[in-house]
This record gives sequence, C-alpha cells and structure tokens, in this order.
Amino acid sequence: MTETTLPAAAAGTWQLGSLTVNRLGFGAMRLVPLDRQLPGERERAIAVLRRAVELGVNHIDTAAFYFTPRWSSNELINTALAPYGDDLVIATKVGPGRTPSGEFLFARPDELRGQVEENLRQLGREHLDLVNLRMGHDLERATGSIAEHFGALAELRTAGLIRELGISNIGPEQLAEAQAIAPVVAVQNQYGLAARREDDELVRSCGAQGVAFVPFFAVASGQVDERVAEVARRHDATSAQIRLAWSLAQGPHVLAIPGTGDPAHLEQNVAAAALRLSDEDLATLDGR
Repeated sequence: MTETTLPAAAAGTWQLGSLTVNRLGFGAMRLVPLDRQLPGERERAIAVLRRAVELGVNHIDTAAFYFTPRWSSNELINTALAPYGDDLVIATKVGPGRTPSGEFLFARPDELRGQVEENLRQLGREHLDLVNLRMGHDLERATGSIAEHFGALAELRTAGLIRELGISNIGPEQLAEAQAIAPVVAVQNQYGLAARREDDELVRSCGAQGVAFVPFFAVASGQVDERVAEVARRHDATSAQIRLAWSLAQGPHVLAIPGTGDPAHLEQNVAAAALRLSDEDLATLDGR
C-alpha cells in the first residue's frame, strides 16, 4: 500500500507545527492496564504498536506515568518501534508524575526538565516531538495561571529538547496565556459526543487558530445510546467507530487517539478514519 492508501491516512493529515500527522492516531495508555496483566500481554502490546504503524498510524500519544510494576508504555514503544521512522511523531505529557510505588504527584516548574529527560531516556530519543503540559492528573479542567510551567517548557524547546508544545486539561484562558509565551500546536482535553460538550466553542476556537484539538476518552466518554446504535446500523459499523467518526467530523484540526491493547479493536479503530458521517447522521447523533 502507498502512503495515501494506508487506512490511518483516510481521514487526512494535520500539521502539528513542523510535524505532519495522520488525523487517526493511537493512544498508548491502554497498553498498560492497571487491573490485569495476563500471560503474553506484553508481547501482544508490542504487536499492536507495530501493526498500528503498518496501518499508517504516525502519531502516538504516551506518558512516562503510564506504567505498571512490570512495564511502561514508553518502554513498549521503544521496544516495538525503535529505530523510529522519520515520519513517526511521539507525543508525551509532563506535569503529572508517579512515584515508583505509583502515587501521583504534580511537578513544579523546575522539575519539568527531569520529566522531559525521563521521557527521552525511556523512549531512546535525543529530542521529544511534542510535549503536552498536562494540568493535573484528574479530569478536572485547570483554572488559574499556567505561565510558570509553560514558560519552563518553552525554555526546554529553545534548548532543543522539545520540538513542539501543547497543553492539556485547560480552558480558553490558559490557551491564550500559553500562546503569548510560545506557539501551541495542540490542545488535549477530554471530549466526546456525550462528554464535555461545553468545550464545543473551544474546539471551534482551536480550529480558527490553527491549533489541533486532540480529545482523549472520545470512545469511552458517555454511554452507548440508541442514537449511536442507529447510526452504527446505517454504516454497518461499531458504536466506537461512530464515536471516532463523530470526533473527526468536528473539524479538520481534530485528531483522534483511540487506544487499545487488542489487535482486532485496533483494526476497527483505524478503519474509522474512512467513515464519513452525513448531515443526517450528525443531526441524529446530536439529537436534532
């Protein structure tokens, strides 16, 4: 298959600053489930990562705090994909961290360099493609100033450790504040068909500014309902595929990063890049 016929390329591309990615990407969090670690699961996770790249995924979202006592998402990515292809963009997050025992903490601005270097070591890279400043480790959107933290990351970008910067778990005020310090190429918030729809205007604002909007938990957010099931029947698709297609339909700047440790689910998620929802579909999903 050529680059343009790869399944993950079916939804088109977006420019994350200097980095070009297919809009259908992959989230690595589910590669390290906290509630179970079955025999062969590590090998299956490595196979999923390799298959994702074969399908055209060139945007992988990870974090150093995605780990269990046995393995981490960064280590899995390094094992599966290094040496990395020139077009592969690995995005990570800093701010939240975890102690070796798993307890969450939040870094001070002067501790962010250590988190960046931790990601560099684990991934085996000389620079990080995209670093998102994640405000907090829960799902509550940040309030207040992020200038000191974001300014520290901007200095690391100037030093060459980071190519592009993003922010996560934020509102429009934090986006404007960060943009005044350094270019922001992505906003990563929880958002989906039935979750955080108060961010509809932020999604539109990001598009107007040329900033990618990268929703997380887009598939898991909200319960499966009859509207989703109805549209899924029209397209002979799964509910998860419809939710991903809805996310991608919110604008050419919206990227999807569904995650899974299951090879079959990976194939289904990537196939959602080719789904095109009609105006009637979108009206049904939005209850109009």
